[in-house]
Amino acid sequence: FAQRHRNSPQRRPARLAPSASAMVFRAALRPLRRLSGRAATFAVRQPVGARSLAAGSAVAAGACAAGTLLPSRCAESPLVDVSCLTKVAKTDDIGLLPQPLNPKYKTALVQFYVPSQPFGGSDKSASGHRYDSLPIANGMIASGMSCQLLHYVPSEHDTFFKVLEGFDAIIVRCNPGQINAGGGDQMKFDDSMRALQKKGLQVWPSPDVMMNMGAKDALCKIADLEIGLPDTLAYYSKEALDEGFKKTMAFQPRVIKQNRGSSGEGIWIIKLKSGSYCSAFGERSCTDDELLDMMEANDNHSEEHTVAEFVEFCLNGRTSKSGTWTTKGVGKYLEGGKA
Repeated sequence: FAQRHRNSPQRRPARLAPSASAMVFRAALRPLRRLSGRAATFAVRQPVGARSLAAGSAVAAGACAAGTLLPSRCAESPLVDVSCLTKVAKTDDIGLLPQPLNPKYKTALVQFYVPSQPFGGSDKSASGHRYDSLPIANGMIASGMSCQLLHYVPSEHDTFFKVLEGFDAIIVRCNPGQINAGGGDQMKFDDSMRALQKKGLQVWPSPDVMMNMGAKDALCKIADLEIGLPDTLAYYSKEALDEGFKKTMAFQPRVIKQNRGSSGEGIWIIKLKSGSYCSAFGERSCTDDELLDMMEANDNHSEEHTVAEFVEFCLNGRTSKSGTWTTKGVGKYLEGGKA
């Protein structure tokens, strides 16, 4: 840093005339300077115990002055009024970016909280929001659209969908099975979303898209395309699972998923503990006693089981033949069929 001796001559720099924009800025900040100065004087004169009040005064002074620069919160809100709906989230949407004052489009992100499940479902954080809800909403906001986070409550069905009519688009982030588990009716929910579509609203994904492409077996439909993999299979019977899993597992590491759901439960990343994969698909099949190194996607915990134990768990859950499992899931992945 530069230091000037106190007795050395001081050259006063030439003063430049402020620009018009600088003058406007200074005028806008004048209330802040005046009020914060008063708060600082008050803090010096008061005993230590009263300084927290002075700090609050300084903050209040800043807020008052900021009112000359920023639009008033009392101004007409660009958001859809959702005050008639129950706010389920445990926090005040902490982490959500400020909504745009003039959004290009008004969107809503719809979630579902299952009261009987911890955190409202394994796809939720302690806030009650899905882990990906804030990033999705912030992405919409960053693109110039508003995005309000809502929770569907079955007892408010009619009111909820009336409010949704005020939006331009709806992002649906309700895991399959959660609405029914929380006392609602998935078909009633889907039909109401279809009704919004008929009125011109965009619904992403629509109930029909979820029905046709929401299940994991959608990957099987593209297995023979350039973007697919020929060893992608869906299992709906014991025979298909027993034969297909052993054949594909011998070829390369697998991701085994329940047919529906996106919370990570029943989604296993599996490798052969020996690492002895065959060079071509179909060249060999695993034996029942080969060990599997497994990790579940919902909490990244690891387990080790034989091929036979895993197949038994998928078919019948915890039995004397499936070994000891630490997962919270119950297995029996084929019980849901294709639904």
